[in-house]
Amino acid sequence: MEPKYKYKYRFEFKDFSDFKTVREMIENGHKGKDGGDNVQYIYKEKRQEKRKTYNEVWHDTVGLGQYLYKLGLEGKKVAILSENSYKWIACFYSIITGKYICIPLDAKLMDDDLVEIMVRSKCDAIYYTRDFDSAIEKMKNNKNVVIEHYIKIEDFDSLVAEGHADLKAGSASYLDNPPKPEDIATIVFTSGTTGKSKGVMLSHKNICASAVASARVIQGDHAIGFLPMNHTFAWASALFLSNVFHAWGYICPSLKTISDDMKNYHPENMAGVPLLVETIYKTIWRTAEKNGKAEKLKKGIKISNFLLKFGIDVRRKLFKDVIDGLGGELDYIVIGGAYLDPKYARGMEELGIPILGAYGTTECSPGITVSTLEDHKIGSCGKPMLCCEVKINNPDEDGIGEIFVKGDNVMVGYYEDPEATASVFEDGWFKTGDYGFFDKDGYLFFVGRKKNLIVLSNGKNVAPEELEDKLTSKIEYIKEVVVYEDDTDVIAAEFFLDEEVCPDAKERIKTDVDAVNKELPTYKRIRKITTRDTEFEKTTTLKIKRKYKDEVKA
Repeated sequence: MEPKYKYKYRFEFKDFSDFKTVREMIENGHKGKDGGDNVQYIYKEKRQEKRKTYNEVWHDTVGLGQYLYKLGLEGKKVAILSENSYKWIACFYSIITGKYICIPLDAKLMDDDLVEIMVRSKCDAIYYTRDFDSAIEKMKNNKNVVIEHYIKIEDFDSLVAEGHADLKAGSASYLDNPPKPEDIATIVFTSGTTGKSKGVMLSHKNICASAVASARVIQGDHAIGFLPMNHTFAWASALFLSNVFHAWGYICPSLKTISDDMKNYHPENMAGVPLLVETIYKTIWRTAEKNGKAEKLKKGIKISNFLLKFGIDVRRKLFKDVIDGLGGELDYIVIGGAYLDPKYARGMEELGIPILGAYGTTECSPGITVSTLEDHKIGSCGKPMLCCEVKINNPDEDGIGEIFVKGDNVMVGYYEDPEATASVFEDGWFKTGDYGFFDKDGYLFFVGRKKNLIVLSNGKNVAPEELEDKLTSKIEYIKEVVVYEDDTDVIAAEFFLDEEVCPDAKERIKTDVDAVNKELPTYKRIRKITTRDTEFEKTTTLKIKRKYKDEVKA
C-alpha cells in the first residue's frame, strides 16, 4: 500500500552493508565514494566556524589512536571527560577503532561521582579538558584510582602529530590489530534516577547491530546534533551514521543556541529528548502570540486537518513561516530517552513536522523500537528494529507487561557485577524493567518503569507516568509533576506550577485535579496534593529523581 504522505529518501538501503565493528563503520566514512574530502563535521571553536572533512577526521583518529598505542594502552581502558566538541568525537574514535575500551564520562556529574567511576572501572588513561581540572586533581590524589596517563585535550594537535610521527618512524601500528566483533568496545556507566550506576559493557557487535538497524530506517540528509556525546542515543542517532551515509552534521553546543543553529545550518532531521520538542513547540506558539498570529495559525491548522482527511497535505506550504523558523528543511525529529506528552507530538505533526518516537536502553546499545516517516503513530515508540525481538512478558488483561528484548544489540553484561547481570536476564531475554504494550497494529507503547510502579494494598498496579501524562495534558499550567505512593497508602502528587500561565495556579490546582480524577477509576485517583516553588531535582539526562514510599515522610 502506498504511504499517504511521501517524503524524499536520500539513499537506497542496499547502498551499505552490515558492519561488524565500529572501526569498519568509521573507516567507511573516509573510504566511501561520498566521503574523502567532503565535509563531515561543522562546529565552532572560539566562535569561529570550523569544518572537518572525512579524510581529516580519519587523520586525527589515526594520529590519536597511534599515540594511545605508543603509551602501551592496547587492551586497556581509556576515558573521555569533556563537553561536546569535535575533539571529543576524534578522541572517541581513536579509542573505539583500536583494541582499547572506551569509558565515556558524563560531563555533568559531580567530581566525587567521576572519581568513583574511575575507581570502579579501574581505568588506565583519560582524555580531559582543563574545565575538569578539579576532578582530575581528585583522581590524582585518590590512591584507589589507577590511571597512569592523563591526556590533555588542549594538546590535541601535538598528540595527533606525535602519533603520525611514530607511524612514520616505522613503529607498529594500532591499526594492524583491529578489534573483533566480540571485543568490548565501551563501558557506559548509566545515570539512573535511583541507586548506583552500573557499567554497561557493549561489544562492537552490539553497537553495530543497533547502528545498522537505525541506518535501515533513517531518512534525510544533514543534521544537527546536540545530545550529550557520552550517551548511546547520540551514537546511534547521529555519530556513527554520518560515516554510513556521508551526510555532514553540525555539532551544536547546547539547547541555548539551537534556534539560531537551526536557521544557520538548515537540518533535515534531528534527534533529541522530549525537552527539545516541548521547547520548540512552546516557542512557536509564544512567537505567534507575540506577533498577533496565533488565531491565524489555529485557523490554518483546522483547514489543514480537514484537507488531510482527503489525502491533501498542504502543511509545508501553509505553515512555511513556522518551518522556515526551524531552518526551512526539517522533515522530522526523532525522540527518545524519556516520555513525551502526545499533545506536543500531535501539535508538531499538525504543523508539518512529524515526531518519530523511539525506545531503547543503554543495555540495548540503545535501539529497541523506532518509528519512520511512513510508519508512525502519535504516542507510540514505533515497531521493533531489525536487530532484535521484543515481547511483552506476562501481560495483564490490558496487554500491559514488562518489555523483554533479545538480539545482537543486547549488552554483554554489567562490568564486574555478575549478580546484577544474571538478575536482568531470563531464558535469554533481557528484562528492561519497563512496562508497555503492543497495540493491534504492532506499535509499542511505553507505560512506565517497573521500579516506579505503585502497588496498592488492594493488589492494583498503577503506573505514575500514566497519571502524570493525564495531568499535564489536561492542566496547562503544570510545569512538572511527580506521582507517588505516600506513607499512608494513598496516591499523591507533587506539582511545580507555571504561575505566569496561571497566576492563581496554587489555588486552582486541587479543583482541576479533582476534575481529572472524575475521569479515572477510583483506585487511580489522586488523594493528596502538594506544590513546590522550585523544579524537581534531576539526573544529568534531565529525568526527575523520584521519591519512593520508604523515602516519604509523614
